[in-house]
Amino acid sequence: MDYGRQADVVRHDSWSAFRADPERDTGRLILFTTRATAFLQDFRFAPGDTLLFGRESAGAPEEVHSAAAARLAIPLAPEARSLNVVTSAGIALWEALRQTSRLPQRVGQPIT
Repeated sequence: MDYGRQADVVRHDSWSAFRADPERDTGRLILFTTRATAFLQDFRFAPGDTLLFGRESAGAPEEVHSAAAARLAIPLAPEARSLNVVTSAGIALWEALRQTSRLPQRVGQPIT
């Protein structure tokens, strides 16, 4: 996609390498999971938070659950089974950006 170049993507070889990254020294790890302890709308994000999402098929491993400062869920209608991971990430990212005043003020205005 043409907007992919706007993303700053860093790939880590392992969970241990991710945790050892100096950027992990600040901010919280926020995991979105079916094993949540709170709902998205009740959580207060802070600058520096890192949003984590597990695999659609198996979720996140136990070591990720253990490392998370918070485990959140996006509420669904009772008859709904689940959201796919891309939809969940989009909803969660929008809310985190909104709460931390990082949403663009106008269409086309870059996030700074």
